[in-house]
Amino acid sequence: MTVTATAPAVRASDLSMRYGRTVALAGVTFSLTDGVTALLGPNGAGKTTLLRIVATALIPDSGELTVLGADPRTGAGRLSVRRRMGYLPQDPGFHPGFTAFEFVDYVAILKELTDRRGRHEEVSRVLAAVGLQGQRGKRIRALSGGMRQRVALAAALVGDPELLILDEPTVGLDPEQRLRFREMIAELGEGRTVLLSTHQTEEAMALCQRVIVLDHGEVRFAGPPADLAALAAGRVWTGGTREPRALASWRTGSGLYRHVGDPPPGADLVDPTVEDGYLMLVDVASGKEAA
Repeated sequence: MTVTATAPAVRASDLSMRYGRTVALAGVTFSLTDGVTALLGPNGAGKTTLLRIVATALIPDSGELTVLGADPRTGAGRLSVRRRMGYLPQDPGFHPGFTAFEFVDYVAILKELTDRRGRHEEVSRVLAAVGLQGQRGKRIRALSGGMRQRVALAAALVGDPELLILDEPTVGLDPEQRLRFREMIAELGEGRTVLLSTHQTEEAMALCQRVIVLDHGEVRFAGPPADLAALAAGRVWTGGTREPRALASWRTGSGLYRHVGDPPPGADLVDPTVEDGYLMLVDVASGKEAA
């Protein structure tokens, strides 16, 4: 019996993008398969630009890109991708006078669901999937921030997309709302490809099978979260005082200081986290550029 490997949902090679003199992406190469992939990086790293390119909202200056087997640089390719993709941008652009149902219904019309009865059934399905069936008739302006994010996620889920792109979906949510969003995203990653941009390293560890770290428009790391954490192995320790030579140092709830960097002899080493590995990676990259 021959087993055929599933082709990546997204395959990017040497993508580059500039805004005037500013380099947003510089030779970005990666691929995405089923499951949730976190896109980490500092502000200005190029994350939103990359997401917008994958979502067909931007065309890169150069490089090769295949999304769901199509070339989004062509008109036919963009149409093919948009029919099978869901996108939650940082600013969904709500019309405050719309109800939750009307907004998602509007998105469904844009996604070419022309049969009214079938479209309304699909709108009801996705609103129920995000727990908003009881708020479907409420105006957007009357909903909390967490509910608005769920409306935007419902809109992205219209048509049961094969690829889901989420740009900072948990920003501004309280801890309970963030936890509920994580549960939904984890479930959505079963059987489809999800690309999740986030500043929350704990989300990468809790949700994602893979992490891509983007910094200054370049991919610094691509692999499992555990491998990112391992970059800081032997470089994290605790102590009773702040270590001024550490890359990062903060006092924990236990009263001890947690340090990331080059430990002194005899330091009390602890297991690194994804955040520790990320800090080491970005600091090393910054050091190389400053040299």
